[in-house]
Amino acid sequence: MSGTDPEPRGSFLDALKRRTVSSDLQPPVPAALRQATAYAWRLLVIAAALAVVVFLVIQLKLLVIPLLVAILVTALVWPGFSFLIRHRWPKWLAIVVTVLGTIAVISGLVWLAVWQITREFGSVRQRTVDAVSQFRDYLISGPLHLSAQQIDDGLRQAGTFLQQQAEVLWTGALAIGTTIGHVGTGVLLTLFILLCLLADGGGIWRWTTRLFPRVARPAVDGAGRAGWRTVKSYARTQLLVATIDAIGIGLGAFLLGVPLSIPIGVLVFLGAFIPFVGAVATGALAVFIALVYNGPLIALFMLIVVLAVQQIESHVLQPILMGSAVKVHPLAVVLVVAGGAMIGGIAGALFAVPLAAFVNVVAVYLSSKAWQHEGEALASRDLIWQTVPRERGRRS
Repeated sequence: MSGTDPEPRGSFLDALKRRTVSSDLQPPVPAALRQATAYAWRLLVIAAALAVVVFLVIQLKLLVIPLLVAILVTALVWPGFSFLIRHRWPKWLAIVVTVLGTIAVISGLVWLAVWQITREFGSVRQRTVDAVSQFRDYLISGPLHLSAQQIDDGLRQAGTFLQQQAEVLWTGALAIGTTIGHVGTGVLLTLFILLCLLADGGGIWRWTTRLFPRVARPAVDGAGRAGWRTVKSYARTQLLVATIDAIGIGLGAFLLGVPLSIPIGVLVFLGAFIPFVGAVATGALAVFIALVYNGPLIALFMLIVVLAVQQIESHVLQPILMGSAVKVHPLAVVLVVAGGAMIGGIAGALFAVPLAAFVNVVAVYLSSKAWQHEGEALASRDLIWQTVPRERGRRS
């Protein structure tokens, strides 16, 4: 037996590992890259799921659009409906009054617009002819110094272009019957869904929550109710904005002598439900009509009226009437409306903001586990869409 103890087996293996030459051909993956790829494939899965949802919505648009319209109309009429219910009206009578009142308001706006268009059609047509003649004279005698032959050639080319598009136009005309059928079906379906939501919206929501596992129902119920409060707050705000814009701009057009002041007001009212974009588009239309029919000076005054109404509505009346109940970041609105318009056209632009606000509030509610702390409001600092209204002494 020697004077030294043999080296333990574990020490021999450790030494062998230390002597092993590592290959530089396969370096270890950095931790940051592993985290980035983990996030990346999860984001790809989410994007794929969203793409499937968007595809299904587009395929089922004849069902989805009436449903969304009915939900938005329900949010609009909910204050009046709940007022009648609180004052002990029978539910069936409150539903009848609410629905018939809504139909009467919409029909009245349409009738006023059609009435003024038919009444002023002759004068508007004559002013159109005069404006075109003046514009032609300006092109000839103005700084462009175009000749009559050049103008006629341009008009001829425009006519040729329209003739080339005749086949497309005829195809669209042949499809009008189908489109009218779809619109009629959508209106009836919207009305039916509206009646169901007013009559038994709570029961429908309770049935919906039972589709989820029992452990998830409190979270789903709380998130859905927070989202519904957001949609109601959004609808109330947009109704206020639309009314103020329509009255202000329509009255300004009437006082300035701009023709079609009532149709302009109706278009402003409808366009205001597409935040920022609708107000800008309809205001620009009012200015353009004033420019064509009344000249540059009246058009300048019309532009001043449009800007003044929008500024007063945004910075004076809305904060006074609504307080801090609704504060939506303009950048978020513009981006969401643009994205919605790219995906779904006018319908996408109309529903983009309330859907985005609903999704944002639901996501924050779920991530903060707010249903576990009853009575605690969502932290407004976490919301791009600060659209959860303050409680006003009652719950709906």
